[in-house]
Amino acid sequence: MDEYTSSPRVWGLMCPGFREEVTRARRWTRDILSGHPCADDAELIVSELGSNALNHTASGTDFGTFHLTLTLSPQTVAIAVSDSGGSPEPHPTEADPYDTHGRGLSIVMALACRVDITGNQHGRTVTAQLVAHQKADQ
Repeated sequence: MDEYTSSPRVWGLMCPGFREEVTRARRWTRDILSGHPCADDAELIVSELGSNALNHTASGTDFGTFHLTLTLSPQTVAIAVSDSGGSPEPHPTEADPYDTHGRGLSIVMALACRVDITGNQHGRTVTAQLVAHQKADQ
């Protein structure tokens, strides 16, 4: 059976454009990454990127969707969120200390070792890569 098991492993989840889907995407991510050293950061990134897709693109409209892909290897996790387009290219902003929004992409960039943004106004994918740091031998 090993010939049917590949590394890295890839999972995908299509989410309708409803706010509660971000919660479902976080829970799905937590279940898949249970015990992985990057699980907490990955869950936060999924929350931020999913929320951004719903708040800033056509993904948050009546018939919108966003797609989440997790790619997992023993030491890395890649999180990709694809939206339905309709907005300018995402970019980090510097939010006022009292603002309740505007930090999502900056948080993702602080947590991830690499962030890539691909696509155009018809749909974009933001991919964040996390690398687990191994503990030194004691």
